Amino acid sequence: MLHSARMSPEQQGARAAAEDRYYAALDHFAEGRVAEAIADYEAAVAADPTFLDPLHGLARAYQEAEDYDRAIAVARRIAELDPDDVLAHTSLSILYQRKGMVPEAEAEAAKARVLGWKQQLKPKKPRQP
Repeated sequence: MLHSARMSPEQQGARAAAEDRYYAALDHFAEGRVAEAIADYEAAVAADPTFLDPLHGLARAYQEAEDYDRAIAVARRIAELDPDDVLAHTSLSILYQRKGMVPEAEAEAAKARVLGWKQQLKPKKPRQP
């Protein structure tokens, strides 16, 4: 499971429900059933609004459906929850580009590059035996 040991039992239950819907959404998306994927991603997010994986999937599914405004709103939400999420800023760059919002796209691409560089330069924690 993707949940943390620091979660309360209620949070763990919500995460488990969210994971079930998330995995169903992945299957739907892989099979080209975008509307069903969107419904399951939305259900996963409703079950656990802090679970970023279905938010990423939802943004991608909205992009596939060419619903760029909703995709942008979801990607912005991811960036609010985790400002260091490189994929959120990369997604925003792509989505802005698709809408012809070139300055915004370039700004998000720059953010993603800087965040990527910071992550590469971050000292690695030694492995525990």
